[in-house]
Amino acid sequence: MRLLPIVHHPDYTADTPDGHRFPMQKFARLAEILRDDGLVPHGFVTPEPIAREDLIGTHTPAYVDAVLGRTLDPAAVRRIGFSLTERVVLRAQLATAGTLLAARLALQEGLACNSAGGSHHARADQGAGFCVFNDVAVAASVLLAEGLVQQILVVDLDVHHGDGTALIFHDEPRVFALSMHCDDNWPLEKPPSDLDVAIPKGTGDAGYLAALDDCLPALLDQVRPDLVFYIAGVDPHQDDRLGKLALTDQGLMTRERRVIEAVRRRGIPLVTVLGGGYGHDVSAVARRHSFVFHAAADFLAG
Repeated sequence: MRLLPIVHHPDYTADTPDGHRFPMQKFARLAEILRDDGLVPHGFVTPEPIAREDLIGTHTPAYVDAVLGRTLDPAAVRRIGFSLTERVVLRAQLATAGTLLAARLALQEGLACNSAGGSHHARADQGAGFCVFNDVAVAASVLLAEGLVQQILVVDLDVHHGDGTALIFHDEPRVFALSMHCDDNWPLEKPPSDLDVAIPKGTGDAGYLAALDDCLPALLDQVRPDLVFYIAGVDPHQDDRLGKLALTDQGLMTRERRVIEAVRRRGIPLVTVLGGGYGHDVSAVARRHSFVFHAAADFLAG
């Protein structure tokens, strides 16, 4: 049986103050769940921190240097939502490197997962909404520059609009960005993606999955990408603190299976990244995040 490549690093978990809205411990808990569920019998694939030269293909050198040197001005730090401690900066470098590494593995193996990433609010010159570097945009830009791919599709199913990704790739025809998000949610400014699917507040499993089925298969056939990045945010869940949609556990698992099958049945390499998921019960959030890993492993098992 083929094993699913899963990228993870212990330092995906950084220090945040007690009561912080971002459940940082979910990354460590997810790793425990994946081990306990037998999805990593030979261990995780571990990234090294992303190189500066890889970051400045997407982000401005001034912004990258201010983050890496921890000299970002206080207003820009507040927009991100984290204090830029040494651990938080290292985490941003590792999570971004993890998405690039998982993408390389997906090109080799057909399917790979990063246990972090999906920081889609980060723009070229600023971070926002708990996003420091836009890991998917960085990975896509590096692979395009290396000539490993010619066309990329970003399938962003985080409950929040992928504004950073939309702006970064606004004039890049080789990257097609789909953002399927709650219409009545942050960010207030939603610059147009290549395709935006706005889901009404309170939508449950049936309406959400119907909207996905209406757009994704046709989009895959239209764009014909060499690689798909899937931002598998679990914040559309009914118990999410920041989501405003009403998906159940079963709805999320069905979503993961449909995305993976739609992409892989067409022979397109697929890399999954975590996206958002917020709640006081860190174990419940981490368990929801595990669904995409189980769906990927089940697909490989046939």
